[in-house]
Amino acid sequence: MGVDSGLPDFRGPEGFWRAYPPYRAPGLRFEEIADPVHFAADPELAWGFYGHRLGLYRATVPHAGFQALHTWAQHRPTRVFTSNVDGQFQLAGFAEEQVAECHGSIHQLQCTVDCGRPVWPADGVTVEVDEATMRATSPLPSCPDCGALARPNILMFGDTEWVADRTADQMRAHTTWLRELRESGARLAVVEIGAGTAIPTVRREAERASAASGALVRINVREPEVRHGRGVGIAAPAAATLLALDERLTFREPPALRH
Repeated sequence: MGVDSGLPDFRGPEGFWRAYPPYRAPGLRFEEIADPVHFAADPELAWGFYGHRLGLYRATVPHAGFQALHTWAQHRPTRVFTSNVDGQFQLAGFAEEQVAECHGSIHQLQCTVDCGRPVWPADGVTVEVDEATMRATSPLPSCPDCGALARPNILMFGDTEWVADRTADQMRAHTTWLRELRESGARLAVVEIGAGTAIPTVRREAERASAASGALVRINVREPEVRHGRGVGIAAPAAATLLALDERLTFREPPALRH
């Protein structure tokens, strides 16, 4: 979804190294740098990567496909389930209570020593990064309560220290919304965009949500196949496909839903 806004594609080491050339020589892969161990072992390296991403996501303008989705959401009850940590849906106008971020958000921080401080927004936090080395320079983000190093509230690889409270609240709201929708007798349209099979969290949720009384539209350049014939796969980019669908979509007043 984010690639059409100009964000880097981390699929495979070559895609990752094109986005971050300084990691090529030491052979650092995305799975290695996106690891909580570095916040203890080499915090300048860890915050070099995540600090750069934080600045990049803040500066990125969501592509027009986001706006198409947001327009649809003005006509039908809508929720977003995403593994993206970039906050682009909120930047495009979706309310916080409409979004479930199953892997957390780079725009939220947590304490690395788990001092008891709840997750807090990264608003106002900036990280200076030397792009020649992709290392951060001091001062690094710290916990407002205990002063220890802070880290993004993101589920990383091999992460046993992620504070999942915020995401758990989002997931409870998401599950409740789906249950009430089913109980109302309404049908569900699931539009899945760019969700891969390597980490199939979003694909599984889309299939589960659409299985009972819904329809699945899977937009995916590389992996558009839909199992069991319960939907439509479209092998095309996100933005162009959403805009093409938007041109053909008309809305009628929906039947009354129980809220």
